[in-house]
Amino acid sequence: MPPETGLLAILAGGFGLAFVFGLIAARLRIPPLVGYLMAGVVIGPFTPGFVADAGLATQLAEVGVILLMFGVGLHFSIDDLFSVRTIAVPGAIAQIVAATALGAIVAHFWGWPWAAGIVFGLSLSVASTVVLLRALEERGVLDTGDGRIAVGWLIVEDLATVLALVLLPAFAVTFGGGGVADASTAATPGIAGQLAITLLKVGVFLALMFFVGRRAVPWLLVRVARTGSRELFTLAVLAVALGIAVGAAYLFGVSFALGAFFAGVVIAESDLSYQAASDALPLQDAFAVLFFVSVGMLFDPTVIARQPVQVLSVVLIVMIGKSLAAFAIMIAFRKPVRTALLISASLAQIGEFSFILAGLGITLGLLPGEANSLILAGALLTITLNPLAFSAVAPLERWLQRQPRIMKVLEASDATSAVESTDAQVASMTNHVVLIGYGRVGQRIGSALEHQGIPYVAVERNQNTVEALRARGIPAIFGDAARPGILDHVCLGTATLLVIASPDPYHARAIVDVAKRLNPDIEIAARTHSESGQKFLEEHGVHRAFMGERELALSMAHHTLMRMGRSDDEADATLEAMRGSASPAS
Repeated sequence: MPPETGLLAILAGGFGLAFVFGLIAARLRIPPLVGYLMAGVVIGPFTPGFVADAGLATQLAEVGVILLMFGVGLHFSIDDLFSVRTIAVPGAIAQIVAATALGAIVAHFWGWPWAAGIVFGLSLSVASTVVLLRALEERGVLDTGDGRIAVGWLIVEDLATVLALVLLPAFAVTFGGGGVADASTAATPGIAGQLAITLLKVGVFLALMFFVGRRAVPWLLVRVARTGSRELFTLAVLAVALGIAVGAAYLFGVSFALGAFFAGVVIAESDLSYQAASDALPLQDAFAVLFFVSVGMLFDPTVIARQPVQVLSVVLIVMIGKSLAAFAIMIAFRKPVRTALLISASLAQIGEFSFILAGLGITLGLLPGEANSLILAGALLTITLNPLAFSAVAPLERWLQRQPRIMKVLEASDATSAVESTDAQVASMTNHVVLIGYGRVGQRIGSALEHQGIPYVAVERNQNTVEALRARGIPAIFGDAARPGILDHVCLGTATLLVIASPDPYHARAIVDVAKRLNPDIEIAARTHSESGQKFLEEHGVHRAFMGERELALSMAHHTLMRMGRSDDEADATLEAMRGSASPAS
């Protein structure tokens, strides 16, 4: 095939075979991503027949990573990032240290030098961005408290990888890597100097994004949106995502993924974030598939037969060693068992950053050539097996709940009795309010309901919030209300009103669809950030959609009180009392 058609060949072959193998995987009731990986093996250089351009596949896969992290950034806020810093930063660092130590010890038993073992272990310590985010999205937990911890953990790992890539040349000089031959590398500043330069670059990048990007990017997108051209707006979104990601990499040494994430974060707090996410989603999904295809292309199946013990060791370090370390760290920070298990399952794989670290280690002479094959084999196998790790979360949690002595050690409170108490409270409710989301707006609505003695049950995706509500005697359900089964536990059939306090109109619509199947006559109120969101919600089954935040919450609370039989004067008096309070009642 002529070289100029290589791009078309990888797109046609990659998408076509990914579809075929993904469909077969779905029919066999295994994750489609396994089919995407097999498609890559088929068109890779280690199997007979057509061989696609692996370099092009890797670059196209990088586009998928950029768009995926951009989408995640669109659903995050600065407050979300800071809210998980106390667990994500020390947790990620401790887990990287533990996994690196395990890898180094095992590699030393194989006869590798300690320097090689450290680089090898570091390569096994970082999770795949694409795999982790896709897994969280598929399970509906990406926007929950647990999802925020996982993404924050991922961001810290990404920053640690950036530092590692910059420091490896100096590390190679210090430990005499055989690949350090040219003068520029030999003249590399010391480790302390490299660290200072890298931290300065990252600091400048973050300062630019927070102080300039948060104003300039939304301003640009608003001007484009006013033209009324959907094509121009989509083009602007892609230009911002790719432009900031590439600029961050080349100017500041930040990874593409991290640059794209912060590009999304600076847009997240504007009214345009939902449309931006909608425009990026189709391309994001398509190019994410090419990531899995590119991983499969790099895999040499014969390594499993040639070095089975080493491959098994890699898989065990990643899926057992890393997971146990993450679980222990989460428990040490007094996080719920469910959260600890979910984070452990999220990190039980490796991917793109592992390949980059290993490639640089081999170039610098720190790693033997066989390390690359082992890491690739470990990546493909752990990505394939990662869904099994998630499937084990619920059974493991149930087993642990049946072990009171273990649970007493792992958690300060008995979660089982809390759940049973909540179920009993909800079962006795009639003419109550179902409140979805207990954030800043949800708290004020809940406060108004408590002030008037109106029963309500909260559905919240932050486990800490759920536990705090239960401690106050308020029935609360942990979970995403848009997922099947969650609203089954709130007695929606006997409820008077459903109030959706989370602002995402697309998520709200999914909740409405589930609620209408359980109670077609239920009245629904929801919030949004924009007029377009208000129109969208009211077109899809929401009776009243509100805009704003503080006054929005008070308006929703007023509407809720009136619908629950309180007089206008009583509702106004409650709202005036709330306006006079510095914060919602607790």
